[in-house]
Amino acid sequence: MPIAPLLDSPRSKSLTLIATSLGFAVVQLDVTIVNTALNTISSALGGGVVALQWIVSTYTITFASFILTAGALGDRVGSKRIFIAGFAIFTIASLACALAPTLPVLIAARAVQGIGAAILVPNSLAVLNHAHRDDKERAHAVGIWAAGASFAITAGPLAGGALIAAFGWRSIFLINLPVGLAGLWLAWRYVDETPSSRARELDLPGQAIAILGLGSLAAGMIEGGAVGWTNRWVIASFATFVVLLLLFLSMERRARDPMLPLSLFVRRCFTITSIVGLLVNVAFYGLIFVLSLYFQRENEYSAFKTGLAFAPIMIAVFIANLAAARIVARFGARATIGAGAALAAMSCAALLEIEHGTPYAFIGAQFIGLGAGLGVLVPPLTSMLLGSVEKARSGVASGMLNSARQTGSVIGVSLFGSLIGGSLGLVSGTRVALVISIGLLAGACIAIFIGDRRDAPAPAGAR
Repeated sequence: MPIAPLLDSPRSKSLTLIATSLGFAVVQLDVTIVNTALNTISSALGGGVVALQWIVSTYTITFASFILTAGALGDRVGSKRIFIAGFAIFTIASLACALAPTLPVLIAARAVQGIGAAILVPNSLAVLNHAHRDDKERAHAVGIWAAGASFAITAGPLAGGALIAAFGWRSIFLINLPVGLAGLWLAWRYVDETPSSRARELDLPGQAIAILGLGSLAAGMIEGGAVGWTNRWVIASFATFVVLLLLFLSMERRARDPMLPLSLFVRRCFTITSIVGLLVNVAFYGLIFVLSLYFQRENEYSAFKTGLAFAPIMIAVFIANLAAARIVARFGARATIGAGAALAAMSCAALLEIEHGTPYAFIGAQFIGLGAGLGVLVPPLTSMLLGSVEKARSGVASGMLNSARQTGSVIGVSLFGSLIGGSLGLVSGTRVALVISIGLLAGACIAIFIGDRRDAPAPAGAR
C-alpha cells in the first residue's frame, strides 16, 4: 500500500500532532522543572549561586542562539529529519545530565540539551504546518501544540518537586527519556517529510558570533556578582559582547541569507513586540530563579514544597493563556498586553515586602496576579509580531520572538542571580530584582503603545 495516503490520514495527522506536541512540551518542561532542583543539585554536586546560574543559563544560551539556524537547516534538508535529530540530541543530553558526576559535566550536557531544544521548536511547528494544510484545521492543531507546552511549563515546578522527593534530582532529567523515545518513534513512523530547499544558505559565521556574544554577556553578568563589576575579566566580557554585537549587525547587514534579516526591524511593531518579549522574560525567568532559592534557603522549603509554592503562578499563566483570545476580542491586543504587563508590575511591587519567613499566603496571592498578567499578554504579543510581517516570513519572525524571549531568560537568570550571589544577600537581592522587574514590566506596558497602528507587512521581496 502506498505510504502517502497513510501519512495523509486523520490518524497520521493526530499522531504527528502528538509527536510535535511532545517535542515542544519537553523543551518547555525543562525550562521550569530544573529551577526546583537547584538547591538539591548544589547540595549533591557542590557549587554556589554562580554554578547554579550556569546550569540554567547554558541551556537558554544555546537555545536562544541556535533556534534561527535550526529553522533554516530544516528548510534546507527537510524538517522531519532535523526534528528527529533534535529529539535524539535532547534525549541523549538529558541522559548525560542525569548521569553527570560533576557540575562541569552537568553544565556541558545542559548546553547540548539547549541545542536539541533549539532544533525541536521551529521544526516541530514546520512539520505540523505541513501535515495540516487546511487553515482552520492547522489553527486547531497549533492551538493544541501551544497548549501542551503551556501545560508543561505549568506542571514543571510541581512535577520536579514530586520527582525529586521520590527519586532524587537526577530523575528530572530521566523523565525526558520515555518522552524522547516516544517522540522519536512517532516522528519516524508517522511524520511526513517537508519539502527541502537548497536555495537558502546557512549563516554559519553569524551563528558562531551569536553564541559567543550571548555567552560573553551571560559570563559578565554571572561572574560580576561573584567577583565584582570592576573586575578586569568581567569588563572584558562586556567589552567582548559589545564588539561581537557590532560585528554581528555588520555581517548580517551584508549577508546574502542572514540568520536574522535586519530589514524586519524596519517594522516598528515587529521591533517593539520583540523588545517586549525580551523584557517580560527577563523579569519572569529571573524571578523564578531567585524565588526558587528564596523558598529553599530562606524559608527552608523542600523541593516538593517549592514546586507547590509555584503552582499558583503557573496555573494562572495557563488559564490566562486560554482566556487571552476572548479578552483580546473585547479590548484589543495592545490594551490586553499593556494591562497584563501592568498587573504583573503591580504584583511585583506588592512582593517588595518579602523578607525571611514571609507567610506564603501573601506571596501566593501576588503569584496569581503575576502569572495572570504574564499569561494574558503572550498570545496577543505573538499574534501582533506575526501580523507585522508577510506570511512568507512568519517562520523567521516566530524564530526571532523565541530567540528574543530566550535571550531575556539568559539575562534575567544571569543578572538577578548575580544580585543574590553578591554582597546584597538573598533577601535584599530579591528585592532589588523585584524593583528591576517593575521597571522592565512598566517599560513593556509603555512600549507596546508606541508601535504604529498603521504597520503592515513589508513587501514580499524585502530581505
